[in-house]
Amino acid sequence: MVFQLVVSQCQKCAFPKIKQMMRVPFKQYVAPTAKFTKKASKDVKPVKGWLSKEEVELKRKDRSQPKPFGLTAWEPTDDVYVTKYYPWPTYDIEEAVQMLKKFQQLDFTYPKQPVYVDLKLDMNLDKKNASEITLALENGAAYAGGSELVQQILDDEIQADFYVAVPGVLSKLTPLKNKLRKQFPKSGRGSLGMDIPKMLELFKQGHEYTVENECVIKTKIASLDMPCEQIVDNLDALIKDICNHKPLHHGPFVERGLISSATSEALRFNLEQFLPQLGEEKTGSEVEL
Repeated sequence: MVFQLVVSQCQKCAFPKIKQMMRVPFKQYVAPTAKFTKKASKDVKPVKGWLSKEEVELKRKDRSQPKPFGLTAWEPTDDVYVTKYYPWPTYDIEEAVQMLKKFQQLDFTYPKQPVYVDLKLDMNLDKKNASEITLALENGAAYAGGSELVQQILDDEIQADFYVAVPGVLSKLTPLKNKLRKQFPKSGRGSLGMDIPKMLELFKQGHEYTVENECVIKTKIASLDMPCEQIVDNLDALIKDICNHKPLHHGPFVERGLISSATSEALRFNLEQFLPQLGEEKTGSEVEL
């Protein structure tokens, strides 16, 4: 009985206050919309003291300093160290190949694993690249002719590993695009041009490589069980062929070289002995795999 009385008294005290709170008038307001004003675009200015990757690389090549720019020292004092605090070592190609062979022996990996090379190019300049039927046949072409060959190719009467053409007949080869796909003649692949003998020689004895990420070439050049001299010769042939696509007076086309096997880390090697010098004649070489 006492409990009910207390509760009833509490209700009498509480409810009037709630009613008073509910009677308080209020009004909802809509938030004002933000006014966006189009500001004039400003050119992004580089932060003072900020260096580009190229400038940092140039600073780190300055051997007159007691230590390389932004790094700990020129060389580590122990065999175990954090690589990011020291310059990336550069080896002579013969030494790098011998190191790859040693890695294979220590890791007990497959001795005939492929050897890859990774070359960074200087792409400041863009690369810009009918002969008689008898000339093509004399240089090893299985079939030679003009637009009359189009229907024969569509009917599978003619099948070949690769097709080359001169620019004059390219407009007549449009029906073959879906048929040939990647084999369709293109100047970028070296299968479209005026020099028929050179194109045939390229596809018969050449080694195909492509540029990735706009400035990187990564391709197989040998197998690890090959003699060191043959691996170096193949690398030399590849770099000299790449350098033919840019005039020498604009500077070296290949900026950096890495060599690795299928199971090893990449080793940077010295490029000086492979880069052609001004006055040298362009010579084509073959890569043996």
